[in-house]
Amino acid sequence: MSDEFDYLGDRRISKLLDLVLQLATEVHVGRQRTRALEALLVRSGTLTAGDLDAFRATADEAGTLDSERDAYTRRLVRIITESGPAEHPLREQWEDALTSKAG
Repeated sequence: MSDEFDYLGDRRISKLLDLVLQLATEVHVGRQRTRALEALLVRSGTLTAGDLDAFRATADEAGTLDSERDAYTRRLVRIITESGPAEHPLREQWEDALTSKAG
């Protein structure tokens, strides 16, 4: 890891900070988009205020939501487990993925 990306002098803590920053960004963007979408749906009369809070998923919808949650969790864990320098941390994983798709 180059000094530029080693925020606190410990590679493990820097990876943890990367994870926290990634989570904070994802949460912020998701919250903003959800609020904007809900506001647009309420304005158009498609939803009334509170409908989103009362949502209950069907079995198929719950399966999709669970799959998306699992993929998201894998992306977050990858930040901690990735190898290589910070400038191109996933090079090894990327090459492995390309090799498995070609094979």
